[in-house]
Amino acid sequence: MNNITTNRRIQLAALWVSACLCYLYGDYFELYTPDKVESLISGENVLNTPLALFIASVIMLIPPLMVVGSLMLTFKLAKVLNLIFGVLFTLMMLFIAINSLTPWYSFYVLLALVESFLTGLIIWKASHWSIED
Repeated sequence: MNNITTNRRIQLAALWVSACLCYLYGDYFELYTPDKVESLISGENVLNTPLALFIASVIMLIPPLMVVGSLMLTFKLAKVLNLIFGVLFTLMMLFIAINSLTPWYSFYVLLALVESFLTGLIIWKASHWSIED
């Protein structure tokens, strides 16, 4: 059996893709929670201002851009950004998991924990990444 190793850039990009998919599923499944659609229609939700929506968009642009960045940026910049954003998103998801502990949001907690695991792997992979990898 061949022991093929995958390039570290591809590993990091794949981890960011997986995290992005979990973020998307979490936001999609949240539409099925009680009163969510009504709050979107009435404008009584957390993203109820243009600024809040813009800030959320900037934050959620980071993971897909890190897919490309992990593959195309210089080694040093890719490593630093993977570490910074890996830590940021891990902390963010753990905060969300802790603050979502209700029966209707158990799916959100599960996804946030998986996302935290994935971004934790990003931190580990980036911190153990050398130019030779």
